[in-house]
This record gives sequence, structure tokens and C-alpha cells, in this order.
Amino acid sequence: MQQEITVPCLLLDQAGHLTKEGWARHPYWEYRRGDIHAGLLRIKEWDYYMVYSHRGRFGLSVTISDLDYLGLGALCFFDFEKAYYHQIDEMKILPMGKLGLPADSDTEVVIQWESKKLSLTYSKSKGQRRISFSCPELVDAAGNRGITGTILLEQPDSLESTVIATSWKENRRAFYYNRKINCMRSSGSFTIGRKTYQFDPQADMGSFDWGRGVWTYKNTWYWASLSVLHGQTPLGLNLGYGFSDRSPASENTILYDGRIHKLEEVTFHFNPENHLEPWHFTSSDKRLELTLHPILDRQSAFDLKILKSFQHQVFGSVSGWLILDTGQKIELENEIMMTEHVVNHW
Repeated sequence: MQQEITVPCLLLDQAGHLTKEGWARHPYWEYRRGDIHAGLLRIKEWDYYMVYSHRGRFGLSVTISDLDYLGLGALCFFDFEKAYYHQIDEMKILPMGKLGLPADSDTEVVIQWESKKLSLTYSKSKGQRRISFSCPELVDAAGNRGITGTILLEQPDSLESTVIATSWKENRRAFYYNRKINCMRSSGSFTIGRKTYQFDPQADMGSFDWGRGVWTYKNTWYWASLSVLHGQTPLGLNLGYGFSDRSPASENTILYDGRIHKLEEVTFHFNPENHLEPWHFTSSDKRLELTLHPILDRQSAFDLKILKSFQHQVFGSVSGWLILDTGQKIELENEIMMTEHVVNHW
């Protein structure tokens, strides 16, 4: 396993199969929607941002996704001090690629989700990502109502990321092409009511989850993400499994000072009946051991018989250790980390 891709290539061949499966430090695969061989309404595309203030103990996540039969825009506010969250989301029927999500994760483009209920704008320029948003219905833990703001994320050319392209054993035309960018320094602010929440680029960081693909009908995945300053050095984690055939490569990585350090298999040990009990993370190569004590569980569920989704996105305080490719051991103590357990039938 752990096949690293180091040169540009097409993502799909003429039969709709991945040309090369594996992982990369940069998005070398070229995604073209027209190359996909899939049944009606099976393509899934999403752009998801998550930004924390470790000192301020608050955060935001922002989503624009196109599932062919359903479009989703979502904005979620987190207060880690008070174990509170509030999400506002909105759906659009049959977007089928019309939301403007780009084929490349670095395309300099403006993406908008606009309505009276929810306004989201993503823009990418050289070295920077900008997220603007407003929502009159969102409420913080103190009862302040109505959010508006702009966040800037720094993305220098030298920053490596976790990129993976894998398929499913039961259907090799079903594929998962995904890029996770951790440790982008965050600035900007937002207000809820009259209260202002400010991000500090000397301490706060954001991450970006970009995905394109065709999935099989039933899936379960596990994911964890961390972006923090360790002393004065940016430190990130991307851990995940359970989704597609990971024989060619895992998506488990450490990001330290802008460079990816590759891990093998990571296992999440937790109680699926109570996601607020401690989680433990171990790696097959003995290079990671972490314990997360949950603060809040952002959960959602729907069951429409044919379409089902059960999601737990858990935030908590993580401590433990990890080992870089160089053999250097890094200790973590009480940093905010996110982990997910998601089951989908769609």
C-alpha cells in the first residue's frame, strides 16, 4: 500500500476507471465530470471549510455540496466553552452540477449560495481563500441572533496537503477523489447580533475538505482532523478510513511545518452507542496514539427509507503523541480536534 503519485495524470480513463490509485501531496489528478461513467444522479461534489479559534474556543464550518439530486448549503457555529452548536442549512432539488463547484481544488473562482435564509460565498485567489457568509436565523449560546462575516485563509504554494484517489472493490467505476488542506492561518471576524468573534492569524487555523466522486449506495466512514500551532510550528492531522478500498493508500497523514508525513493504518476506538465517551486512536505502524475527550456531538439523522444518513461530528480535547518520518516525537496536550462517524445510504 501507500502508492504515492508524483506527476500529473488524468483521473479517469475512457472506461471510467481511475488511471492511478494512491495518495499525493498535491492534487495531481485531473478531474473531468464528463469522463464519469455512472448511473443517473450518482455524482457527488463538495467544498467544506472548518475554522477554529483555539484561544477563543469557538469555530465555524461552511458547506456547499452538489449530490446531483440534492444541493446543500450549510453554516454551523460552535461554542466549545459552552458545548453548544447551531446549524442552519438549506437544500436545492436537482442541482446536477449547476452550483458552480470547480473541477480543480485550486481554481481561482467565486462560488455562491444565495437566498434570504443563507448567503455563502467562496473565492480563491493566489495564496488565499476567502469565505463570506450571512444568515439571519443563526443564534449563539447567549441568544444573539443573525450572523455575518468574512474569514481569510492563507494557502502558500509550499503547503502540502493530503490527496487520495481510490475506488470500491464492488464497483471500480465508483471512486473517491479527495483533498484535505490543513493548517491554513486564519484571519477575519464575524458578528452574531452585537457580539464579534475575531480570528487571530498568529494562533488560529482552518482546513478545507474538497471532494469529487461517485459512491456506492451504502457507506460508513471515520474521519478526524486537527490544525494547531505546536509551539510556533503548524501541526495538522488527517485520519480516515472505512470509505472505498484503501489497499493502494490510506489518507492518514501528519502535517508538520507544511510537509506531509505519511502514516499507515489508523483505527478509531469508540462507543458507537455513546459518541461522548472518550475516543482512542492508534496506528498500525506504532507512530500515533491519541485520546480525545469529547466536548460536543453535532449530530444529524434522516431516514427516508431509500435515503438514510446518520452523522456524528464530535469535537473534543485531544492529548497523546505522534512520530514524524524523521523519528521526532511530538506530544499533544488538550488541543481541539474533530472526529466523525457517518453512515450513509444514498
